[in-house]
Amino acid sequence: MDWEDAGVERNMVWQSIDVEREALADQLAQVDEAQWSTPSLCAGLTVREVLAHLTVSGAVSGPRWFAGVVRARFDFDKQVEDRLREQLGTSSSETLSRFRSTIGSRTSPPLPRLALLGEMVVHGEDIRRPLGLVRDYPAAALVALLRYYAGTNQVVIAKKRVRGLRLEAVDTGISLGEGDVVRGSTVALIMAMTGRSAYCAELTGPGVAELEARTS
Repeated sequence: MDWEDAGVERNMVWQSIDVEREALADQLAQVDEAQWSTPSLCAGLTVREVLAHLTVSGAVSGPRWFAGVVRARFDFDKQVEDRLREQLGTSSSETLSRFRSTIGSRTSPPLPRLALLGEMVVHGEDIRRPLGLVRDYPAAALVALLRYYAGTNQVVIAKKRVRGLRLEAVDTGISLGEGDVVRGSTVALIMAMTGRSAYCAELTGPGVAELEARTS
C-alpha cells in the first residue's frame, strides 16, 4: 500500500517500527561479544551504544524526556547521552534485552512517528553496515521515509542537504526535487541525506559531489 495515498496512518507506522525493531534484534542476537564494541557509523559510538540510544525511543515518554532536558539544563546533547547510558545496561545481552522489550511499545519521546521509524532505519544501518549485516527493508517504509526526510529538517538535517538536487531511487521508482540528479537505492539516498557520507559511494549522477560535500 502507498503510504502517501493512505495518509500515512499512525497504526501502519507503528507496525513498521515494530517490524524494524524485531528484525534488528533478531540479527543482533547472532553477533559475538567482540562485535558489540565495533565502531558504528555514529561518530564516537559503538554499535552497542547506538542500540541503547534506539531503546530510548521506545522506553522514554514525553514527560520523562522533558524532565531529562530540564535536568540537563537544556543541553540536548547531554540529554541524549544521559538517556543512552540509562538504557545501556551492564552487558551486551542486557542492552539487547532492553531493546527487544520495546517491540510493541507505544511509548515514545515527543517525535513524529515517521521520525521514530526513520531512527530505526538510519540507526539500524549505522549498526548493520560496520557489522556486515544486510536488511531488505519493506519498500513502502523506505518510500515514506525518503519523502519525509526530503521535506523536513526536524530531528536531523535532511531537506537542507538535498536542496537543489533531484533524487532518483532506482529500486522504488521515486523521484523527488529539481536540479542535478543523484541516483541510487532508496536506502543509500536516505542515508546520504541524513549525513552518512559513506553511502555516497553507492550513488551516481552529477549531483553526488555536491551532496557528499554537504554531508561532511
